[in-house]
Amino acid sequence: MKKICVVVTARPSYSRIKTALRGIDEHPELELQLVVAASALLDRYGTAVNYMEKDGFTISAKVFNVLEGENLTAMAKTTGLGILELASVFERLKPDAVVTVADRFETMSTAIAASYMNIPLIHVQGGEVTGNIDEKVRHAITKLADLHLVASPKARERVIKMGEIPAKVFQTGCPSIDLAHEILDDYKMDFDPMKRYGGVGANMNGKSEYIVVMQHPVTTEYKEARHHVEETLTAIQELDMATFWFWPNVDAGSDGTSKGIRAFREKNDIPNIHFFKNMEPTDFLKLLKNSQCLIGNSSVGIRECAYLGVPVVNIGSRQNKRERGRNVIDVNYDKAKIIAAIRQHIDNGHYAPDKIYGDGNSGKRIAEVIAKEPLTFHKVLQY
Repeated sequence: MKKICVVVTARPSYSRIKTALRGIDEHPELELQLVVAASALLDRYGTAVNYMEKDGFTISAKVFNVLEGENLTAMAKTTGLGILELASVFERLKPDAVVTVADRFETMSTAIAASYMNIPLIHVQGGEVTGNIDEKVRHAITKLADLHLVASPKARERVIKMGEIPAKVFQTGCPSIDLAHEILDDYKMDFDPMKRYGGVGANMNGKSEYIVVMQHPVTTEYKEARHHVEETLTAIQELDMATFWFWPNVDAGSDGTSKGIRAFREKNDIPNIHFFKNMEPTDFLKLLKNSQCLIGNSSVGIRECAYLGVPVVNIGSRQNKRERGRNVIDVNYDKAKIIAAIRQHIDNGHYAPDKIYGDGNSGKRIAEVIAKEPLTFHKVLQY
């Protein structure tokens, strides 16, 4: 059996890889080694590791490597610590291949440690563009990776143009779309978000019409994070609609986003917003599917919401150049434009599903490719 070590470093990365974890775990020719690291272990970012264990996955190792600070220096040092710690983990687990996900800055640690240890590196969701530090990380990992599992035809084309061997680039779709596909037959809200997940803020009991906000700092604009979130907060306050708001990821600038939210709550009466740290992926998708609109700059608006047909107001440059569906309206950090876009979406309603990033079978497809494809750690055939 091939021992496949998957490293999950953050809250969003779990939903990006969950069905692939399931596919690997259930495949008769593969053995799953799950390593959880960085913010996926921290309470302030929703302790995603708890949901992995609840879903029945066995954790092979935990790596605590996040430095406080939420600035550029902390990001760089967190990445360095990740290389040190993951090298020890890989030495102990001796995997036949390591899987890294997407473009989080912490995933660079996974890629570097595996590459220098001559362990075949498998990259999920390469070849996409966003125009910020995430794109640099994603493309750097592509050049370190030996096997590429991409989400779309354009992504596959980009990876090949970067010089990768076409036979090593497989269009599998995005595993997060599998989760969206799973809820389509039954997406009714069969849980009370506040009772199940707590959080703070307004009481939303009895309110069936609501919007969702998920806004993260942009690492290349991290000094503006507080101003950015204040503009969105002002728009949502003025709109006066029931709102579920999710805490930001651990990125440079997230401290400014968090402080902006806390300061706004202290100075203003905002009876229409309830704040959460995290939710189980399936519950979160049900919440999205039943919402009137998603606002912010999360990739979930570009990926899962396209498949679910959920209207999205995408703010700022964080998702710049990423392939998007008809469900997205792009605006800058301007209160009036944010409000106008939300109202336009609400008047229009939900959209038809768009399968840009997959058809709902990515997890099994990924496991099958990994099982059948020879795992190598060099690119000699390329030259």
